[in-house]
Amino acid sequence: MNPVELKYSKSHEWAKVEGNTVTLGITAHAQDSLGDVVFVELPDNDTTVVAGEAFGTVESVKAVSDMITPVSGRVIDYNQEVLDSPELLNDDPYGEGWLIKVEVEDLKVLDELLSAAEYEAFLAEEGQ
Repeated sequence: MNPVELKYSKSHEWAKVEGNTVTLGITAHAQDSLGDVVFVELPDNDTTVVAGEAFGTVESVKAVSDMITPVSGRVIDYNQEVLDSPELLNDDPYGEGWLIKVEVEDLKVLDELLSAAEYEAFLAEEGQ
């Protein structure tokens, strides 16, 4: 079950909004599809990210995948623990496995994201 307080993208990232800061991660579905995560690449602080573009990569025993940011802004924090222990993405994708925090100027883009129920319906439609 996906946490209801989060927003979700169709590329399987989640967003948690706190004021003008948005924390991003990958969904349980994404980490499950990837299998055991062995490496994560994240942007440094003060990096500008653009909605719809890759902000990092995740490498598993199966594949290397880009992670797509649903928001634009400036990276204000990244999760060093995930870089040191990539398996956190498998163990706790919605908690200790968060990836980056972005200071966002325009929160309206979040309106395009899915609620937990909409994301579940999207996964069902996709047969996943």
